[in-house]
Amino acid sequence: MNTDIKKTHRTLIIPETHANERLDQALAKLLPEYSRTQIQHWIETGSILVNGNLAKTKTKIKGGETILITPILKLQPQWEAQAIPLQIIYEDDELIVINKPVGLVVHPGAGNADNTLLNALLYHAPELQSLPRAGIIHRLDKDTSGLLVIAKTPMALQHLSRQLKKRAILREYQAIVYGAMISGGNVDAPIGRHPLLRKRMAVIDTGKTAITHYRVAEKYRAHTRLHVRLETGRTHQIRVHMAYIHHPIVGDSTYGGRTQLVKNMAPELIQQLRQFKRQALHAFALGLIHPRSNKFVRWEIDLPNDIQQLITLLRDDMVRNK
Repeated sequence: MNTDIKKTHRTLIIPETHANERLDQALAKLLPEYSRTQIQHWIETGSILVNGNLAKTKTKIKGGETILITPILKLQPQWEAQAIPLQIIYEDDELIVINKPVGLVVHPGAGNADNTLLNALLYHAPELQSLPRAGIIHRLDKDTSGLLVIAKTPMALQHLSRQLKKRAILREYQAIVYGAMISGGNVDAPIGRHPLLRKRMAVIDTGKTAITHYRVAEKYRAHTRLHVRLETGRTHQIRVHMAYIHHPIVGDSTYGGRTQLVKNMAPELIQQLRQFKRQALHAFALGLIHPRSNKFVRWEIDLPNDIQQLITLLRDDMVRNK
């Protein structure tokens, strides 16, 4: 992995629509591929000039200013391209939509140096090496399956990153949870790192805003199939929120607790529940404004076989116990 640094130059004009905003706020909106903290650091170190002059993060913008950015950036890590099969749902010059299988980690990290979705993408489209995170816009947990979008150009990356920040990308999931739920609802509870168990997330007062919407798709005797829509995208959000309202996702070893069984369950269903070793959670629908056409596009895929088999057994259990 390359850890060298380089200097880049970029000039932009502040649109008048950002008048009266703070400099750091305006630039964070205009440059969504960079964090506001990173932009503030560049301003404080003199790497950003306004009309040729040094400025402060709190400097108010009038509109029309010329911004010169000369940040020092780390070169993109030179991750290895690996021939890992991808199930591509859609691809054009601007983006790729894939169906991520269970067990595939999205991005290299501690314990997963390679054999990730990122490595597979670089093999499929080597030009992604020049983009931050190889164009990956959002993530799914290793054992969550479903749809992900990847940007292929800097313009698409900026466009999609802005949509994600504005909560404009539609992300819908299906989940099998414990408990016979009566109706849908919303969970609005902040999520942050667990204060004691650092590999887990939790609902805590100091966490970031997290909002999950859910509705009942199908009821069973002691389980419910939900349609879940993310408004925000915190780490493990659906899993944490469902456990928080006492309806954890089947198979979730981190947040689900022990397998819950009820009277008169068939042996086949009991075995399936006990052997379901990943969270029964699938990102089945994805919608966004296409970066080139500016039209809304949506994709939807079927549930994977393991969740479909579980649903069949839950339906049979309903019939058997009428």
